[in-house]
Amino acid sequence: MFDFAYPIHLYLLAAVPVFVLLFMAARSSRRAKIKRLGRPDIVARMMPDASRYTPGVRLVLQMLALAAIVIVLARPRTEGQMHHETSAGIEIMIAFDLSNSMNAPATDRTDGPTRLARAKVLLERLIDRLENDKVGLVIFAGDAKTQLPLTPDSYTAKMYISELEPAMMGYQGTNIADAINMARRGFSGADDMQRAIILITDAEDHEGEALDAARAAAAEGIQVDVVGVGTSTGAVVPGITDRDGNPARSALNVELAEQIAAAGNGIYVNAATGSALGDLSRKLDELGKSEFSTVRYPASAEQFPTFAVIALVFLIIDTFVVDRKISWLRGIDFFTRQSAKTSGKEKGK
Repeated sequence: MFDFAYPIHLYLLAAVPVFVLLFMAARSSRRAKIKRLGRPDIVARMMPDASRYTPGVRLVLQMLALAAIVIVLARPRTEGQMHHETSAGIEIMIAFDLSNSMNAPATDRTDGPTRLARAKVLLERLIDRLENDKVGLVIFAGDAKTQLPLTPDSYTAKMYISELEPAMMGYQGTNIADAINMARRGFSGADDMQRAIILITDAEDHEGEALDAARAAAAEGIQVDVVGVGTSTGAVVPGITDRDGNPARSALNVELAEQIAAAGNGIYVNAATGSALGDLSRKLDELGKSEFSTVRYPASAEQFPTFAVIALVFLIIDTFVVDRKISWLRGIDFFTRQSAKTSGKEKGK
């Protein structure tokens, strides 16, 4: 009996029939092109090494490998081995700015790390300090979306953070209010659970209403902490130009960042300072820990290594299957009763 840690990834199995349909369409197009060249049986004699079967065999191997990889991503587990634990912690929703300005340098040095890189490092180090806390992730630019629901799995949270890029957002801009409101909706809703939003941004709010969203969060007992990235002097955003065609510049709006933190009963820290991580951790520690039940799976319950091996085996077999005829099957036609040996006897008559 299995269950899956991330069953939503199973939707990727829909790609299998799509690839099969594309393969069938490609084969149909190939047959049509051959017919335009002449009679198929005559054209086939001009391609004696072309196999009718191995492309289909390779497709089957590749689709089986793809299905196994999707199952690996969904992390199958043996349901019977799970056990419940009671932990004490808080719920933290991270609102991460993925506007294009996050690609600008984090310092006044043009060759320094980007704001995005510095924010990732700080956040990963913060998660390492969290014990038994649940973490969720909201990403935003011109709009916001939930990237990772609340989870006690810090490893998964760090994996999602490491993959963050501005290209993930289809609509650019900086809508901080939308990010805070989306984070507010991401909490479990438990009455006795302490909650915090960590907003990581350069605070170039293009939409307004960020202070109202922070006040609304504070009214619900949610602490809003702000981590500012960048410098107030500003830096050039790579690959972005303004309306006049000049390189676009972006600066950290320290005043707005501080106002958001104050409205949300939280703290403002600058990611560039050495004390940022410690100050933020101490502020989170002020929130009382609440007990909650979590489901734990021992390493022996994880079944994804089995499917990873299956996928690897299918991929290895696929590398040895070529599109030309296999020598020892060259004389066999699987769709007729006639073989090359029989054909030879008939020719000798």
